[in-house]
Amino acid sequence: MLDMKFVRENPALVKENIRKKFKDAKLPLVDEVIALDSRKREVNTRANELRANRNKVSKEIGMLMGKGLRDEAEEKKKLVAEQAAELAALEAEEADLAARVTEIMMKIPNIIDESVPLGKNDEENVEVEQFGEQTKVDFEIPYHTDIMAKFNGIDKAAAGRVAGEGFYYLMGDIARLHSAVLSYARDFMIDKGFTYCIPPFMIRSNVVTGVMSFEEMDAMMYKIEGEDLYLIGTSEHSMIGKFIDTITDEAQLPLTLTSYSPCFRKEKGAHGIEERGIYRIHQFEKQEMIVICKPEESMEWFHKMWSYSVELFRSLDIPVRTLECCSGDLADLKVKSYDVEAWSPKQGKYFEVCSCSNLGDAQARRLGIRVKAADGSKYLAHTLNNTGVAPPRMLIAFMENNLRFDGEKYSIAIPKALQPYMGGKTVIEEK
Repeated sequence: MLDMKFVRENPALVKENIRKKFKDAKLPLVDEVIALDSRKREVNTRANELRANRNKVSKEIGMLMGKGLRDEAEEKKKLVAEQAAELAALEAEEADLAARVTEIMMKIPNIIDESVPLGKNDEENVEVEQFGEQTKVDFEIPYHTDIMAKFNGIDKAAAGRVAGEGFYYLMGDIARLHSAVLSYARDFMIDKGFTYCIPPFMIRSNVVTGVMSFEEMDAMMYKIEGEDLYLIGTSEHSMIGKFIDTITDEAQLPLTLTSYSPCFRKEKGAHGIEERGIYRIHQFEKQEMIVICKPEESMEWFHKMWSYSVELFRSLDIPVRTLECCSGDLADLKVKSYDVEAWSPKQGKYFEVCSCSNLGDAQARRLGIRVKAADGSKYLAHTLNNTGVAPPRMLIAFMENNLRFDGEKYSIAIPKALQPYMGGKTVIEEK
């Protein structure tokens, strides 16, 4: 969310930013919120005048009563009563205006970084760099759920009976591989200096609206019926929420955290080859990276974080590329975002496995995450997040790129980095 003062003083810039994101339907919001804010400030000024006058007259009434001038005091009381009714009306209007201003401000997109390429949607995202040779094999790679089935590693039918579509049972070596990848990612990030954390898996509505847009919330979040609680769609939500209404000494920055959590998502309207199997499901697990830092350091951390994802995937023999999200593909709170995509030898193309985002001070403004400088002044922190690994998508990339076939049976090679988490196994054999 932008600063209202910034919008008031830079309406042309804010509108141009909206145009860059190809969201022209939001252009009228700028003039509307400026007008509402103007009226809000007028109401606030008048209300403050009445409050000051009430205090002044109250003192005068006390003095008059002390002198025995009861009639004069009664006249003053009438004036206070009249102004009290006006003040009550103004306070009600002020509260309504404040709510309307906040609602609109949460719909106006954050100012994107000047380096972000212009484009209407994800089809116009820009490749930054490829890492690793694209895996080529001389046999046909089965669909990922068929690979899992060859190792007795998945049961979607039973999960369908238990929970419906979008769920699965992982079993045996495949389940162990799933856990191994998460544990390896956890230790990988700890070795990079991140503090490991397991957050709450439910958050209140004020945290939800602090970390994401209303549109994202409706499309993603599951609400707990009868309670002000939502299941998290990613541990980023809970982790950023950890710092709501806090003031951190500047000397403690940056705060670098890596968190594990299950994630729950509605995943509406999913279809196609990338949406079948376990590409898009309602429940999965994730190892996340979170950084809270000074504004001048956020871009440095942005580049560090996505490079960590690349390094992690390459250590598991998975070719990847980095893709920069164009202006039209950026969520409203984001300043800049990179996707890390893994190579799929089955599909002959890359697919998203990580997303790294710099949100500037947007989340910090919504949640009241502030920093106290050495001179005592306070300012808003910058927040960043990045997927470490998110099985089962990451698991799909791992299996496809490490699958072997000797003409009779399939096997999955276990890279050296992962072997300690698989009990020393170097390979998983087909059952």
